[in-house]
This record gives sequence, C-alpha cells and structure tokens, in this order.
Amino acid sequence: MSLEQDKNHTIHIYGPVPSRRLGFSLGVDIIPFKTCSLDCIYCQLGPTSRKTIRRKEYFSSARILSQIKKKISSGQRIDYITFSGSGEPTLNTAIGKLIREIKKITSIPVAVLTNSTLISQKSVRKALMAADLVVPSLDAATQEAFAQVNRPHSSLNIDKIIKGLQMFRQEFKGSIWLEIMLVKGVNDSPSHIRKLKDAVASIKPDKIQLNTVIRPPAEKFARPLILRELEKLKKLFGENCEIIAEFDKKAQIPASENLERAIFSLIQRRPVTLSDISASLGKHKNEIIKYLNFLLEEDKIKLVIHKGLKYYEPR
Repeated sequence: MSLEQDKNHTIHIYGPVPSRRLGFSLGVDIIPFKTCSLDCIYCQLGPTSRKTIRRKEYFSSARILSQIKKKISSGQRIDYITFSGSGEPTLNTAIGKLIREIKKITSIPVAVLTNSTLISQKSVRKALMAADLVVPSLDAATQEAFAQVNRPHSSLNIDKIIKGLQMFRQEFKGSIWLEIMLVKGVNDSPSHIRKLKDAVASIKPDKIQLNTVIRPPAEKFARPLILRELEKLKKLFGENCEIIAEFDKKAQIPASENLERAIFSLIQRRPVTLSDISASLGKHKNEIIKYLNFLLEEDKIKLVIHKGLKYYEPR
C-alpha cells in the first residue's frame, strides 16, 4: 500500500495548543488536509476537498509515534493527546494501534474528536476502546437536517449513526462528551431540537456540549446562536449539558520556539494569508491554523476577505 506521508515529511502533531475543553491539547492529525466524510457548512477549515468514507492507513504510524514521543519528552505541559486536526481521524485504520501505543509510553489521557459517521462500524468502535475520552458530534436527528448542516457523503444515514452511538455507549468504558453544533435557522428549530433531545437521551453521553459558529465558517450563511438561545437549550437538555466555555488560561512551559509569537509578529508587519505564513516560517498549515484560531479568539488579530483570499491582520 502506498502511504501519502513520508515524501512530504508531514508534520502530524501541533501544539500543545489551548483548548476550550481539554486544557493544553497536543493535537495529532492522521488524515490528509480536508479529507472527511462530511462537508459541514460551519467548518473553520473551509470546504471538504476529498469527501470519502474509505478507511485506510493514510500515514506511517511509526513516524506519527516518533513525533508524539519527541513532543512528550520536551517537558511542555500536555493535558490531553487529542486525535483531531484537518479531517475525520477514524478514517485512518491505524487509529486503534496508535492509541494503544501511546498508552504504553505515557499516562497522559488520550482523546478522540470524531464526527461519528463511522461509529456504526464495529471495527471503528473497537479501535476507540483504548481511548480515555471520545468526543463525538451529532448535529442532526433527521436526514434532512443532516444533509443541510453536515452535507454528508451520499452513503451516510443519520439513523444508522445514532444507532452506532448507542452501541458505542454500551461498549465503551471511558467518557463520552457529545458535541452538538447549532447553526441559526438550520438545525435549531423547536421540532428538530425535540428530536435531537430524544436521540441524545438514547445515547446517554456523560456530557452534552452545545456549540455554535464562533470561528469563520465554510459558508457565510452559517450564523451563530446568541448566548441567551444557547442557555435556554442548555436547560432543555438537562443537568449534564453545558455550553462550551472559553479557554481557561493555565501556565504552560514555553517551547524552544514560540510559534504563536512568530505568527503574531508576522501579521503585525503586513496582511498575510495562511500560505504566506506557512512559507515564511517553514511550518505546516495545519499547525499554523490552530494558533491563528487562538489569536482570533483572543481578539489580537482579525480575518479580512479580499478578492476571495483570507488575510490576517492585527487588531
């Protein structure tokens, strides 16, 4: 099998970056950029360039593990090792092996962020069993809403996904935090919310996390709910439901190279695109995106669209 990695010397880890949910999270990206089973209207990384449900070992597991080991040994604070990044991580058939190997070398908990689309497959559920935390998403309870908000691969069915989540809850011994991304006027109608509530009740997650469109979305029409609307829905979903809070800053051991400072310094000099930053600093775009999002959340920079290109400028 031909892997897609070594010829490009892909960087598979980023951070540790501040996460609103996981403290300082060391991201592990095991999927080529924007390779996903969905094309969500709210995605901060833009449209999906390769929509697929085909699972394979996209990258060398040995290379990924080597990068993780090196970062762990750096002494930086890492609260979670998190499989996420620029595509759906369960599309990589090696994810189960990678989780198990990580558990052999560190006590740092392992989290997996997944869009849930492949959870109905027994092999995928089995691969996730060694994780400490799984954060699946469920933005829809009907096929119509699923098509509108997530624009899925044509083979995917939301009822099958919900049944897969139910089975995973019965089998998985770790924590499940179910995320719901709500988009104004798309999946937030009272009738759909009632169906979503019933689906969530059947899954029985440890937590329900309500989210909305905070960062620049793939589609301009994807608009956020206001806080008051989220608070009303929080009460509806019950005691184990929370609105995902802003990141709580903690002390981090500085890296030998402060990438956030380098990115901010570059933006202060002139408007730059993601490609400009990547070329100037010699860093992978996936790694840079995480820091750009943090700077946007901190209101230190702004995003400007000019002639169809995204430019980052200082506030």
